[in-house]
Amino acid sequence: MSMFCFQCQETAKGTGCTVKGVCGKTDDVANMQDLLLFVLKGISIYTKAAREHDVEYDKKINKFIFDGLFATITNANFNKNVFIEKVREGLDIRNKVRLALKNAGIELDESKLHESASWQAFTPDEYERKATNVGVLKTENEDVRSLRELITYGIKGLAAYTEHAYNLNHENEELYKFMQDALVATTDDSLTADDLVALTLETGKYGVDAMALLDKANTTAYGNPEITKVNIGVRNNPGILISGHDLRDMEDLLKQTEGTGVDVYTHSEMLPANYYPAFKKYDHFVGNYGNSWWKQKEEFESFNGPILFTTNCLVPPPKNATYSDKVYTTGAAGFDGFTHIPDRKKGGQKDFSPIIEHAKKCEPPVEIEKGEIVGGFAHNQVMQLADKIVGAVKSGAIKKFFVMAGCDGRMKSREYYTEFADQLPKDTVILTAGCAKYRYNKLPLGDINGIPRVLDAGQCNDSYSLAVIALKLKEIFELNDINDLPIAYNIAWYEQKAVIVLLALLYLGVKNIHLGPTLPAFLSPNVANVLVKKFGISGIKTVEEDIKMFMNE
Repeated sequence: MSMFCFQCQETAKGTGCTVKGVCGKTDDVANMQDLLLFVLKGISIYTKAAREHDVEYDKKINKFIFDGLFATITNANFNKNVFIEKVREGLDIRNKVRLALKNAGIELDESKLHESASWQAFTPDEYERKATNVGVLKTENEDVRSLRELITYGIKGLAAYTEHAYNLNHENEELYKFMQDALVATTDDSLTADDLVALTLETGKYGVDAMALLDKANTTAYGNPEITKVNIGVRNNPGILISGHDLRDMEDLLKQTEGTGVDVYTHSEMLPANYYPAFKKYDHFVGNYGNSWWKQKEEFESFNGPILFTTNCLVPPPKNATYSDKVYTTGAAGFDGFTHIPDRKKGGQKDFSPIIEHAKKCEPPVEIEKGEIVGGFAHNQVMQLADKIVGAVKSGAIKKFFVMAGCDGRMKSREYYTEFADQLPKDTVILTAGCAKYRYNKLPLGDINGIPRVLDAGQCNDSYSLAVIALKLKEIFELNDINDLPIAYNIAWYEQKAVIVLLALLYLGVKNIHLGPTLPAFLSPNVANVLVKKFGISGIKTVEEDIKMFMNE
Protein backbone atom coordinates (compact mmCIF):
# COMPACT_ATOMS: atom_id res chain seq x y z
CA MET A 1 0.00 0.00 0.00
CA SER A 2 1.16 3.53 -0.71
CA MET A 3 -0.42 5.07 2.43
CA PHE A 4 -2.58 4.12 5.36
CA CYS A 5 -5.10 6.40 7.05
CA PHE A 6 -8.23 5.53 9.01
CA GLN A 7 -8.74 8.66 11.09
CA CYS A 8 -12.13 9.71 9.62
CA GLN A 9 -15.54 8.05 9.44
CA GLU A 10 -15.52 7.77 5.66
CA THR A 11 -12.28 5.83 5.44
CA ALA A 12 -12.27 3.40 2.50
CA LYS A 13 -14.29 0.18 3.04
CA GLY A 14 -14.56 1.06 6.71
CA THR A 15 -11.00 -0.16 7.26
CA GLY A 16 -8.52 2.39 5.90
CA CYS A 17 -7.47 4.41 2.86
CA THR A 18 -4.44 2.77 1.22
CA VAL A 19 -4.10 4.42 -2.20
CA LYS A 20 -5.75 7.83 -1.90
CA GLY A 21 -7.81 9.36 0.85
CA VAL A 22 -11.58 9.44 0.45
CA CYS A 23 -11.15 13.02 1.70
CA GLY A 24 -9.09 13.73 -1.44
CA LYS A 25 -5.56 13.76 -0.03
CA THR A 26 -2.96 11.99 -2.12
CA ASP A 27 -0.65 9.33 -0.75
CA ASP A 28 2.38 11.64 -0.69
CA VAL A 29 0.45 14.23 1.33
CA ALA A 30 -0.84 11.56 3.72
CA ASN A 31 2.67 10.21 4.26
CA MET A 32 4.15 13.66 4.79
CA GLN A 33 1.46 14.31 7.42
CA ASP A 34 2.57 11.11 9.15
CA LEU A 35 6.15 12.35 9.07
CA LEU A 36 5.17 15.69 10.57
CA LEU A 37 3.40 13.88 13.41
CA PHE A 38 6.56 11.80 13.89
CA VAL A 39 8.67 14.97 14.11
CA LEU A 40 6.22 16.56 16.57
CA LYS A 41 6.70 13.54 18.82
CA GLY A 42 10.46 14.05 18.64
CA ILE A 43 10.13 17.71 19.60
CA SER A 44 7.82 16.76 22.47
CA ILE A 45 10.35 14.29 23.89
CA TYR A 46 12.75 17.19 24.38
CA THR A 47 10.22 19.79 25.54
CA LYS A 48 9.01 17.28 28.14
CA ALA A 49 12.59 16.78 29.31
CA ALA A 50 13.14 20.54 29.34
CA ARG A 51 10.14 21.08 31.61
CA GLU A 52 11.25 18.28 33.92
CA HIS A 53 14.70 19.88 34.29
CA ASP A 54 13.50 23.51 34.38
CA VAL A 55 15.30 24.33 31.15
CA GLU A 56 13.88 27.32 29.30
CA TYR A 57 12.83 26.92 25.65
CA ASP A 58 11.09 29.18 23.17
CA LYS A 59 7.36 29.13 23.98
CA LYS A 60 6.61 29.62 20.27
CA ILE A 61 7.31 25.90 20.02
CA ASN A 62 3.98 25.23 21.76
CA LYS A 63 2.19 26.97 18.93
CA PHE A 64 4.21 25.14 16.30
CA ILE A 65 3.10 21.83 17.81
CA PHE A 66 -0.63 22.58 18.00
CA ASP A 67 -0.54 24.23 14.57
CA GLY A 68 1.09 21.11 13.16
CA LEU A 69 -1.45 18.81 14.77
CA PHE A 70 -4.32 20.94 13.47
CA ALA A 71 -2.94 20.89 9.92
CA THR A 72 -3.14 17.08 9.86
CA ILE A 73 -6.86 16.96 10.69
CA THR A 74 -9.11 15.57 7.95
CA ASN A 75 -9.98 18.09 5.22
CA ALA A 76 -7.67 20.80 6.56
CA ASN A 77 -4.56 20.98 4.42
CA PHE A 78 -3.80 19.19 1.15
CA ASN A 79 -0.62 21.08 0.24
CA LYS A 80 2.41 18.78 0.34
CA ASN A 81 4.86 21.69 0.31
CA VAL A 82 3.35 23.02 3.53
CA PHE A 83 4.14 19.75 5.28
CA ILE A 84 7.64 19.56 3.84
CA GLU A 85 8.35 23.01 5.24
CA LYS A 86 6.81 22.10 8.61
CA VAL A 87 8.98 18.98 8.79
CA ARG A 88 12.09 21.04 8.00
CA GLU A 89 11.18 23.65 10.61
CA GLY A 90 10.27 20.95 13.11
CA LEU A 91 13.63 19.24 12.86
CA ASP A 92 15.35 22.57 13.38
CA ILE A 93 13.18 23.29 16.44
CA ARG A 94 13.83 19.83 17.90
CA ASN A 95 17.58 20.23 17.52
CA LYS A 96 17.50 23.64 19.24
CA VAL A 97 15.65 22.25 22.27
CA ARG A 98 18.10 19.34 22.38
CA LEU A 99 20.98 21.83 22.30
CA ALA A 100 19.37 23.92 25.08
CA LEU A 101 19.28 20.79 27.25
CA LYS A 102 22.90 19.98 26.43
CA ASN A 103 24.01 23.53 27.26
CA ALA A 104 22.26 23.14 30.61
CA GLY A 105 24.34 20.06 31.28
CA ILE A 106 21.56 17.57 30.53
CA GLU A 107 22.25 14.95 27.92
CA LEU A 108 19.61 12.32 27.30
CA ASP A 109 20.64 8.82 26.30
CA GLU A 110 19.32 8.90 22.76
CA SER A 111 19.85 5.17 22.35
CA LYS A 112 16.97 4.71 24.76
CA LEU A 113 14.72 7.32 23.18
CA HIS A 114 12.17 6.90 20.41
CA GLU A 115 13.74 7.31 16.97
CA SER A 116 11.81 10.56 16.41
CA ALA A 117 14.20 12.16 18.90
CA SER A 118 17.30 11.49 16.80
CA TRP A 119 16.32 10.95 13.16
CA GLN A 120 17.88 13.59 10.98
CA ALA A 121 17.43 14.51 7.31
CA PHE A 122 18.03 17.56 5.14
CA THR A 123 16.20 17.14 1.83
CA PRO A 124 12.62 16.50 0.70
CA ASP A 125 13.78 13.25 -0.89
CA GLU A 126 15.04 12.04 2.47
CA TYR A 127 11.75 13.12 4.05
CA GLU A 128 9.75 11.15 1.51
CA ARG A 129 11.77 7.99 2.04
CA LYS A 130 11.24 8.18 5.79
CA ALA A 131 7.56 9.18 5.54
CA THR A 132 6.50 5.76 4.29
CA ASN A 133 7.90 4.09 7.39
CA VAL A 134 6.51 6.10 10.33
CA GLY A 135 2.73 5.85 9.93
CA VAL A 136 -0.06 4.18 11.86
CA LEU A 137 0.95 0.61 11.00
CA LYS A 138 4.38 1.08 12.55
CA THR A 139 2.72 -0.04 15.80
CA GLU A 140 2.21 -3.75 15.23
CA ASN A 141 0.01 -4.65 18.20
CA GLU A 142 -3.54 -3.93 17.06
CA ASP A 143 -4.92 -2.94 20.48
CA VAL A 144 -1.98 -0.70 21.37
CA ARG A 145 -2.23 0.86 17.91
CA SER A 146 -5.94 1.45 18.40
CA LEU A 147 -5.50 3.19 21.75
CA ARG A 148 -2.55 5.24 20.53
CA GLU A 149 -4.55 6.46 17.57
CA LEU A 150 -7.62 7.20 19.68
CA ILE A 151 -5.43 9.37 21.91
CA THR A 152 -3.68 10.97 18.92
CA TYR A 153 -6.95 11.89 17.23
CA GLY A 154 -8.25 13.30 20.48
CA ILE A 155 -5.10 15.42 20.74
CA LYS A 156 -5.63 16.67 17.17
CA GLY A 157 -9.13 17.83 18.08
CA LEU A 158 -7.75 19.36 21.27
CA ALA A 159 -5.16 21.24 19.20
CA ALA A 160 -7.86 22.71 16.97
CA TYR A 161 -9.80 24.19 19.87
CA THR A 162 -6.59 25.35 21.55
CA GLU A 163 -5.60 27.23 18.39
CA HIS A 164 -8.94 29.04 18.13
CA ALA A 165 -8.62 30.16 21.75
CA TYR A 166 -5.00 31.23 21.16
CA ASN A 167 -6.12 33.41 18.26
CA LEU A 168 -8.32 35.26 20.74
CA ASN A 169 -5.43 35.65 23.22
CA HIS A 170 -6.60 32.94 25.60
CA GLU A 171 -4.05 30.33 26.61
CA ASN A 172 -3.71 27.48 29.08
CA GLU A 173 -0.15 26.21 29.46
CA GLU A 174 -1.46 22.93 30.88
CA LEU A 175 -3.05 22.13 27.52
CA TYR A 176 0.31 22.53 25.77
CA LYS A 177 2.02 20.37 28.37
CA PHE A 178 -0.60 17.63 28.08
CA MET A 179 -0.53 17.54 24.28
CA GLN A 180 3.23 17.12 24.29
CA ASP A 181 3.29 14.59 27.12
CA ALA A 182 0.58 12.56 25.40
CA LEU A 183 2.48 12.58 22.11
CA VAL A 184 5.47 11.20 23.97
CA ALA A 185 3.28 8.56 25.61
CA THR A 186 2.28 7.25 22.18
CA THR A 187 5.96 6.35 21.63
CA ASP A 188 6.36 4.53 24.94
CA ASP A 189 6.30 0.75 24.48
CA SER A 190 6.31 0.18 28.24
CA LEU A 191 2.77 1.52 28.66
CA THR A 192 0.11 -1.15 29.04
CA ALA A 193 -3.35 -1.13 27.51
CA ASP A 194 -4.72 -0.07 30.93
CA ASP A 195 -2.26 2.84 30.98
CA LEU A 196 -3.45 3.93 27.54
CA VAL A 197 -7.13 3.64 28.51
CA ALA A 198 -6.41 5.93 31.48
CA LEU A 199 -4.61 8.36 29.16
CA THR A 200 -7.61 8.27 26.83
CA LEU A 201 -9.87 9.48 29.64
CA GLU A 202 -7.28 12.09 30.63
CA THR A 203 -7.40 13.33 27.03
CA GLY A 204 -11.13 13.82 27.53
CA LYS A 205 -10.47 15.83 30.67
CA TYR A 206 -8.24 18.22 28.75
CA GLY A 207 -10.84 18.30 25.97
CA VAL A 208 -13.30 19.74 28.50
CA ASP A 209 -10.68 22.28 29.58
CA ALA A 210 -9.95 23.32 25.99
CA MET A 211 -13.62 23.74 25.09
CA ALA A 212 -14.20 25.74 28.28
CA LEU A 213 -11.24 27.96 27.38
CA LEU A 214 -12.57 28.50 23.86
CA ASP A 215 -16.07 29.20 25.16
CA LYS A 216 -14.61 31.86 27.45
CA ALA A 217 -12.51 33.29 24.60
CA ASN A 218 -15.47 33.50 22.20
CA THR A 219 -17.94 34.95 24.68
CA THR A 220 -15.44 37.43 26.12
CA ALA A 221 -14.67 38.73 22.64
CA TYR A 222 -18.10 38.60 21.02
CA GLY A 223 -20.72 38.23 23.77
CA ASN A 224 -22.91 35.26 24.62
CA PRO A 225 -24.74 33.69 21.68
CA GLU A 226 -28.41 34.64 21.67
CA ILE A 227 -31.52 33.30 20.00
CA THR A 228 -31.25 34.41 16.39
CA LYS A 229 -33.24 34.02 13.20
CA VAL A 230 -30.63 33.59 10.48
CA ASN A 231 -31.44 34.62 6.92
CA ILE A 232 -30.68 31.93 4.33
CA GLY A 233 -31.53 34.05 1.30
CA VAL A 234 -29.28 36.52 -0.57
CA ARG A 235 -29.00 40.20 -1.45
CA ASN A 236 -28.02 41.84 -4.71
CA ASN A 237 -24.44 42.72 -3.77
CA PRO A 238 -21.22 40.81 -4.44
CA GLY A 239 -20.35 38.58 -1.52
CA ILE A 240 -17.65 36.65 0.29
CA LEU A 241 -18.45 33.22 1.72
CA ILE A 242 -16.54 32.34 4.88
CA SER A 243 -16.25 28.72 5.94
CA GLY A 244 -14.47 26.80 8.67
CA HIS A 245 -14.53 27.64 12.39
CA ASP A 246 -12.25 30.55 13.32
CA LEU A 247 -14.22 33.50 14.73
CA ARG A 248 -11.18 35.79 14.89
CA ASP A 249 -10.92 35.48 11.10
CA MET A 250 -14.62 36.31 10.92
CA GLU A 251 -14.03 39.48 12.93
CA ASP A 252 -11.13 40.60 10.74
CA LEU A 253 -13.12 39.98 7.56
CA LEU A 254 -16.19 41.86 8.76
CA LYS A 255 -14.11 44.87 9.82
CA GLN A 256 -12.26 45.01 6.52
CA THR A 257 -15.37 44.59 4.32
CA GLU A 258 -17.36 47.28 6.10
CA GLY A 259 -18.24 50.07 3.68
CA THR A 260 -16.84 48.25 0.63
CA GLY A 261 -20.17 47.23 -0.87
CA VAL A 262 -19.27 43.56 -0.36
CA ASP A 263 -21.58 41.36 1.72
CA VAL A 264 -20.42 38.52 3.96
CA TYR A 265 -22.16 35.15 4.28
CA THR A 266 -21.33 32.21 6.53
CA HIS A 267 -21.05 28.65 5.29
CA SER A 268 -21.35 25.31 7.13
CA GLU A 269 -19.70 25.49 10.59
CA MET A 270 -19.46 29.29 10.41
CA LEU A 271 -23.25 29.51 10.70
CA PRO A 272 -23.08 30.07 14.51
CA ALA A 273 -21.17 33.33 13.96
CA ASN A 274 -24.64 34.74 13.25
CA TYR A 275 -25.58 34.16 16.91
CA TYR A 276 -22.94 36.46 18.45
CA PRO A 277 -23.98 40.03 19.36
CA ALA A 278 -20.67 41.56 18.27
CA PHE A 279 -21.15 40.40 14.67
CA LYS A 280 -24.77 41.51 14.38
CA LYS A 281 -23.79 45.18 14.27
CA TYR A 282 -22.44 44.76 10.74
CA ASP A 283 -25.16 45.62 8.22
CA HIS A 284 -23.31 43.81 5.44
CA PHE A 285 -23.35 40.52 7.37
CA VAL A 286 -26.25 38.91 5.52
CA GLY A 287 -26.68 35.41 6.93
CA ASN A 288 -25.87 31.83 5.93
CA TYR A 289 -25.47 30.39 2.43
CA GLY A 290 -25.83 26.70 1.76
CA ASN A 291 -25.51 23.63 3.92
CA SER A 292 -22.79 21.47 5.42
CA TRP A 293 -19.26 21.09 4.09
CA TRP A 294 -19.76 18.17 1.71
CA LYS A 295 -22.19 20.09 -0.51
CA GLN A 296 -19.66 22.81 -1.23
CA LYS A 297 -18.88 21.72 -4.80
CA GLU A 298 -22.27 22.75 -6.14
CA GLU A 299 -22.89 25.58 -3.68
CA PHE A 300 -19.58 27.29 -4.36
CA GLU A 301 -20.45 27.31 -8.08
CA SER A 302 -23.71 29.18 -7.45
CA PHE A 303 -22.25 31.58 -4.88
CA ASN A 304 -20.23 33.36 -7.61
CA GLY A 305 -17.95 35.23 -5.21
CA PRO A 306 -14.74 34.22 -3.43
CA ILE A 307 -14.68 31.71 -0.59
CA LEU A 308 -12.44 31.87 2.49
CA PHE A 309 -11.52 28.69 4.36
CA THR A 310 -10.39 29.49 7.88
CA THR A 311 -9.91 25.87 8.98
CA ASN A 312 -10.71 22.32 7.94
CA CYS A 313 -13.80 21.12 6.00
CA LEU A 314 -12.21 21.85 2.61
CA VAL A 315 -13.03 19.46 -0.24
CA PRO A 316 -10.63 19.42 -3.21
CA PRO A 317 -12.49 20.92 -6.19
CA PRO A 318 -13.24 18.81 -9.26
CA LYS A 319 -11.10 19.52 -12.32
CA ASN A 320 -14.00 21.21 -14.12
CA ALA A 321 -14.88 23.49 -11.19
CA THR A 322 -15.32 27.13 -12.14
CA TYR A 323 -14.76 28.35 -8.58
CA SER A 324 -11.21 27.03 -8.06
CA ASP A 325 -9.58 30.41 -8.66
CA LYS A 326 -11.95 31.99 -6.09
CA VAL A 327 -10.97 29.90 -3.06
CA TYR A 328 -8.62 31.35 -0.45
CA THR A 329 -7.22 29.61 2.61
CA THR A 330 -5.76 30.79 5.88
CA GLY A 331 -4.59 29.31 9.17
CA ALA A 332 -4.39 25.50 9.15
CA ALA A 333 -6.21 25.22 5.82
CA GLY A 334 -4.37 24.82 2.53
CA PHE A 335 -4.56 23.42 -0.98
CA ASP A 336 -2.01 23.59 -3.76
CA GLY A 337 -3.19 26.30 -6.15
CA PHE A 338 -5.36 28.20 -3.66
CA THR A 339 -4.11 31.61 -2.48
CA HIS A 340 -3.10 31.43 1.18
CA ILE A 341 -3.58 34.45 3.45
CA PRO A 342 -0.65 34.68 5.93
CA ASP A 343 -1.09 34.77 9.70
CA ARG A 344 -1.67 38.08 11.42
CA LYS A 345 1.18 39.82 13.16
CA LYS A 346 0.82 40.11 16.92
CA GLY A 347 -1.76 42.78 17.74
CA GLY A 348 -2.82 43.16 14.10
CA GLN A 349 -5.28 41.71 11.61
CA LYS A 350 -4.91 39.35 8.69
CA ASP A 351 -4.87 41.14 5.37
CA PHE A 352 -8.02 40.09 3.50
CA SER A 353 -7.76 42.85 0.89
CA PRO A 354 -7.02 40.39 -1.99
CA ILE A 355 -10.31 38.58 -1.29
CA ILE A 356 -12.24 41.83 -0.98
CA GLU A 357 -10.91 43.19 -4.26
CA HIS A 358 -11.69 39.87 -5.91
CA ALA A 359 -15.26 39.97 -4.57
CA LYS A 360 -15.90 43.42 -6.03
CA LYS A 361 -15.44 41.97 -9.53
CA CYS A 362 -17.90 39.11 -9.01
CA GLU A 363 -21.63 38.72 -9.58
CA PRO A 364 -23.95 38.50 -6.56
CA PRO A 365 -24.75 35.02 -5.24
CA VAL A 366 -27.48 32.98 -6.89
CA GLU A 367 -30.27 32.38 -4.40
CA ILE A 368 -30.63 28.66 -3.63
CA GLU A 369 -33.20 28.92 -0.82
CA LYS A 370 -35.23 31.43 1.16
CA GLY A 371 -36.33 31.81 4.73
CA GLU A 372 -34.72 31.64 8.15
CA ILE A 373 -33.29 29.10 10.55
CA VAL A 374 -33.16 29.60 14.31
CA GLY A 375 -30.12 29.05 16.51
CA GLY A 376 -28.14 30.52 19.37
CA PHE A 377 -29.00 28.11 22.18
CA ALA A 378 -25.63 27.97 23.92
CA HIS A 379 -25.55 27.37 27.66
CA ASN A 380 -26.03 31.00 28.74
CA GLN A 381 -29.12 31.40 26.59
CA VAL A 382 -30.62 28.03 27.56
CA MET A 383 -30.11 28.79 31.25
CA GLN A 384 -32.20 31.92 30.76
CA LEU A 385 -34.95 29.55 29.62
CA ALA A 386 -34.28 27.09 32.44
CA ASP A 387 -37.52 27.71 34.34
CA LYS A 388 -39.55 27.23 31.16
CA ILE A 389 -37.66 24.07 30.21
CA VAL A 390 -37.84 22.58 33.71
CA GLY A 391 -41.55 23.36 33.84
CA ALA A 392 -42.09 21.61 30.50
CA VAL A 393 -40.21 18.54 31.76
CA LYS A 394 -42.13 18.42 35.05
CA SER A 395 -45.48 18.82 33.29
CA GLY A 396 -44.65 16.06 30.83
CA ALA A 397 -44.71 18.41 27.82
CA ILE A 398 -41.07 17.43 27.21
CA LYS A 399 -40.47 13.72 27.68
CA LYS A 400 -36.87 13.51 26.57
CA PHE A 401 -33.93 15.46 25.13
CA PHE A 402 -31.79 14.02 22.36
CA VAL A 403 -28.20 15.19 21.98
CA MET A 404 -27.59 14.91 18.23
CA ALA A 405 -24.32 16.82 18.03
CA GLY A 406 -21.33 16.07 15.83
CA CYS A 407 -20.46 16.02 12.16
CA ASP A 408 -22.18 15.62 8.83
CA GLY A 409 -20.77 13.65 5.91
CA ARG A 410 -21.39 12.38 2.42
CA MET A 411 -22.53 8.82 3.07
CA LYS A 412 -26.12 8.00 2.15
CA SER A 413 -26.45 6.25 5.51
CA ARG A 414 -26.46 9.69 7.15
CA GLU A 415 -30.02 10.14 5.94
CA TYR A 416 -30.72 8.15 9.09
CA TYR A 417 -30.29 11.36 11.13
CA THR A 418 -32.82 13.29 9.07
CA GLU A 419 -35.35 10.48 9.38
CA PHE A 420 -34.58 10.03 13.07
CA ALA A 421 -35.19 13.72 13.82
CA ASP A 422 -38.34 13.75 11.70
CA GLN A 423 -39.81 10.66 13.36
CA LEU A 424 -39.02 11.53 16.96
CA PRO A 425 -42.14 11.93 19.12
CA LYS A 426 -43.43 15.50 19.23
CA ASP A 427 -42.73 15.72 22.97
CA THR A 428 -38.96 15.49 22.48
CA VAL A 429 -36.33 18.20 21.96
CA ILE A 430 -33.07 17.92 19.99
CA LEU A 431 -29.90 19.50 21.42
CA THR A 432 -27.31 19.95 18.70
CA ALA A 433 -23.95 21.46 17.83
CA GLY A 434 -21.66 20.99 14.85
CA CYS A 435 -22.56 20.49 11.21
CA ALA A 436 -24.63 17.37 11.98
CA LYS A 437 -27.52 19.81 12.42
CA TYR A 438 -27.76 20.38 8.68
CA ARG A 439 -29.47 16.99 8.46
CA TYR A 440 -32.54 18.38 10.24
CA ASN A 441 -32.25 22.09 11.12
CA LYS A 442 -34.52 23.07 8.21
CA LEU A 443 -37.23 20.53 8.97
CA PRO A 444 -40.57 21.95 10.22
CA LEU A 445 -40.33 20.28 13.63
CA GLY A 446 -42.22 23.02 15.49
CA ASP A 447 -41.93 23.85 19.18
CA ILE A 448 -43.11 22.82 22.63
CA ASN A 449 -44.71 25.66 24.58
CA GLY A 450 -42.58 28.12 22.61
CA ILE A 451 -39.37 26.09 22.99
CA PRO A 452 -38.06 25.11 19.52
CA ARG A 453 -37.66 21.37 19.09
CA VAL A 454 -34.15 21.91 17.68
CA LEU A 455 -31.87 23.87 20.00
CA ASP A 456 -28.63 24.65 18.17
CA ALA A 457 -25.77 25.51 20.53
CA GLY A 458 -23.33 26.32 17.71
CA GLN A 459 -20.12 24.81 16.35
CA CYS A 460 -18.71 21.36 17.21
CA ASN A 461 -16.70 22.90 20.07
CA ASP A 462 -19.97 24.22 21.48
CA SER A 463 -20.80 20.64 22.42
CA TYR A 464 -19.26 21.98 25.63
CA SER A 465 -22.44 24.02 26.01
CA LEU A 466 -24.52 20.87 25.82
CA ALA A 467 -22.43 19.33 28.61
CA VAL A 468 -22.83 22.48 30.74
CA ILE A 469 -26.59 22.38 30.16
CA ALA A 470 -26.76 18.72 31.17
CA LEU A 471 -24.73 19.32 34.33
CA LYS A 472 -26.93 22.30 35.25
CA LEU A 473 -30.11 20.28 34.73
CA LYS A 474 -28.63 17.53 36.92
CA GLU A 475 -28.20 20.15 39.63
CA ILE A 476 -31.68 21.61 39.17
CA PHE A 477 -33.35 18.20 39.32
CA GLU A 478 -31.12 17.25 42.30
CA LEU A 479 -29.86 14.08 40.65
CA ASN A 480 -26.75 12.16 41.67
CA ASP A 481 -25.86 10.93 38.18
CA ILE A 482 -25.87 12.81 34.88
CA ASN A 483 -27.15 9.61 33.28
CA ASP A 484 -30.39 9.85 35.29
CA LEU A 485 -31.45 12.87 33.22
CA PRO A 486 -34.04 12.37 30.46
CA ILE A 487 -31.26 12.87 27.89
CA ALA A 488 -30.22 10.39 25.21
CA TYR A 489 -27.09 10.69 23.08
CA ASN A 490 -27.26 9.84 19.38
CA ILE A 491 -24.13 11.42 17.94
CA ALA A 492 -22.79 11.51 14.38
CA TRP A 493 -19.04 11.69 13.93
CA TYR A 494 -16.72 12.36 11.02
CA GLU A 495 -13.32 13.65 12.07
CA GLN A 496 -10.99 14.28 14.97
CA LYS A 497 -12.76 17.21 16.61
CA ALA A 498 -15.69 14.85 17.12
CA VAL A 499 -13.28 12.40 18.76
CA ILE A 500 -12.26 14.91 21.44
CA VAL A 501 -15.92 15.77 22.04
CA LEU A 502 -16.65 12.07 22.55
CA LEU A 503 -13.72 11.67 24.95
CA ALA A 504 -14.84 14.79 26.84
CA LEU A 505 -18.33 13.32 27.31
CA LEU A 506 -16.82 10.03 28.54
CA TYR A 507 -14.64 11.93 31.01
CA LEU A 508 -17.75 13.73 32.33
CA GLY A 509 -19.32 10.36 33.01
CA VAL A 510 -21.85 10.24 30.19
CA LYS A 511 -22.74 6.67 29.30
CA ASN A 512 -24.74 4.82 26.65
CA ILE A 513 -23.69 7.10 23.78
CA HIS A 514 -24.80 5.87 20.38
CA LEU A 515 -22.26 6.70 17.69
CA GLY A 516 -22.77 6.55 13.94
CA PRO A 517 -23.25 6.14 11.13
CA THR A 518 -20.43 3.60 11.72
CA LEU A 519 -18.08 3.00 14.61
CA PRO A 520 -14.51 4.22 14.06
CA ALA A 521 -12.27 1.94 12.00
CA PHE A 522 -9.41 2.73 14.36
CA LEU A 523 -11.13 0.90 17.23
CA SER A 524 -9.84 -2.66 17.40
CA PRO A 525 -12.40 -5.29 18.47
CA ASN A 526 -10.87 -5.46 21.96
CA VAL A 527 -10.77 -1.67 22.42
CA ALA A 528 -14.32 -1.35 21.11
CA ASN A 529 -15.34 -4.01 23.62
CA VAL A 530 -13.77 -2.01 26.46
CA LEU A 531 -15.74 1.07 25.42
CA VAL A 532 -18.94 -0.97 25.24
CA LYS A 533 -18.45 -2.57 28.65
CA LYS A 534 -17.11 0.48 30.47
CA PHE A 535 -19.18 3.24 28.88
CA GLY A 536 -22.03 1.56 27.04
CA ILE A 537 -20.98 2.96 23.65
CA SER A 538 -22.83 1.37 20.75
CA GLY A 539 -23.62 1.91 17.09
CA ILE A 540 -26.93 2.74 15.49
CA LYS A 541 -29.56 0.40 14.02
CA THR A 542 -32.69 1.43 12.12
CA VAL A 543 -34.57 4.62 12.92
CA GLU A 544 -37.59 2.66 14.13
CA GLU A 545 -35.55 0.33 16.34
CA ASP A 546 -33.52 3.15 17.87
CA ILE A 547 -36.47 5.42 18.63
CA LYS A 548 -38.28 2.51 20.28
CA MET A 549 -35.17 1.72 22.33
CA PHE A 550 -34.52 5.34 23.33
CA MET A 551 -38.14 5.95 24.32
CA ASN A 552 -38.18 2.70 26.31
CA GLU A 553 -41.21 1.47 24.42
